[in-house]
This record gives sequence, C-alpha cells and structure tokens, in this order.
Amino acid sequence: MYYVINGTDVEGSLERRLSARSAHLKRLEKLKDEGRLLLAGPYPAIDGETPGPAGYTGSLIVAEFDSLEDAKAWADADPYVEAGVYSNVNVKPFRKVLP
Repeated sequence: MYYVINGTDVEGSLERRLSARSAHLKRLEKLKDEGRLLLAGPYPAIDGETPGPAGYTGSLIVAEFDSLEDAKAWADADPYVEAGVYSNVNVKPFRKVLP
C-alpha cells in the first residue's frame, strides 16, 4: 500500500536542509530503484520553482511500504528528521485512484 509522508519544516530550515539533502535523496533513490516511490518533492516557501533564500516549508513523499508501521519507521530515520529540518512528520495511508 502507498503511504503519504508529509514533513513540515522548522522556521529557517534551509541550511539544515541543504546539509542533509544528499543523504535524504539517496534514500529516495533507493525507493525509486525498488519501484516503490510514486512521487517526492519539497514545498517552496514562495510561488516559484527555485525559492532561493526563502527556502522550503516542508516535503511530500508518497511511497509503497508493507505497513503503516514500516512507513513511520522509514520516515523517522530520514536524514531531514535527524538534522532537525522537520518540526513534525505525519504519515497516512494513501490509495491512488488517478491517473
């Protein structure tokens, strides 16, 4: 089943986000290589593709896991969590309907 992982950034997270980005992306690439990643990306703090110093307000990941507990465990081990980028992370089951 798919699960939505929604992380909300702490205020002024850009520096922490950049320092942990490569490790964060490496984990996402692994999910992608396993065919389990539906989509992933950050929420820009401003209306634009590249927010520059405005940074981001959070991230969205939709990926396949065996259970809610597995999805939560994966999210808890995210480098962004370890680096203090997120103020909180919410994980919910997700059922893809379209497209």
